[in-house]
Amino acid sequence: MNEFTTVRRSISGARSAQIDEGLRAHMNKVYGLMSVAMIITGAVAYFVGTNDQLLYAIFSTPLQWVVMLAPLGVVFLFGAMVNRLSVAAAQAVFWGFSALMGLSISYIFAVYTGFSIAQTFLITAIAFAGLSLYGYSTKKDLSGMGSFLIMGLIGLVVAMIVNIFLGSPAIMFAISVIGVLIFAGLTAYDTQKIKSTYLQMANGGQTQWLEKAAIMGALSLYLNFLNMFMLLLYLFGNRE
Repeated sequence: MNEFTTVRRSISGARSAQIDEGLRAHMNKVYGLMSVAMIITGAVAYFVGTNDQLLYAIFSTPLQWVVMLAPLGVVFLFGAMVNRLSVAAAQAVFWGFSALMGLSISYIFAVYTGFSIAQTFLITAIAFAGLSLYGYSTKKDLSGMGSFLIMGLIGLVVAMIVNIFLGSPAIMFAISVIGVLIFAGLTAYDTQKIKSTYLQMANGGQTQWLEKAAIMGALSLYLNFLNMFMLLLYLFGNRE
């Protein structure tokens, strides 16, 4: 009996070690995909944002609304179709989306100083790393705050749309402060969700979905980082 218990514990320990190793590989893939997407976004934004002719052609015509709103449509469509896409196709859509996001935020290079953009990016990266590490390592269940954060995000989007017509700096300042807090919370929440999703799939033997789960996880963290960066840039960035 003791021998059977020892063997069972050994098997259980080996299984646990295998899952831990797989989790590390999965999280590395998520952060790797996110990093590549950020590089694509930054490269496109810099290329367009430092070209006056391209900026004028885009942001002085109705094309600016297509560029600004297209990423929102793509991300909703991607979420609805991801299960029907191959892994390669899903990753290609993610890269294309990140390029489109770079195009939509390229105006920042004409509005803010280069030093201010770099400084804000560094601050965002440090804050993001700390929040994501907390979400990954904490024993506290963050799932309860998920619905609250999503409701806050919806309210934030509605307020931003309304303020397009109002053009109130005070409202935009409040939106930016609240938005930073919401995306900070979402960073920790989404990181824990990515981790728990992997553990559920690995324990349930659903490894065929892990590749797509990594892409969707990278997308959620990418959006959190980018939105937090843009809001912090609005709050603290030095304008040209």
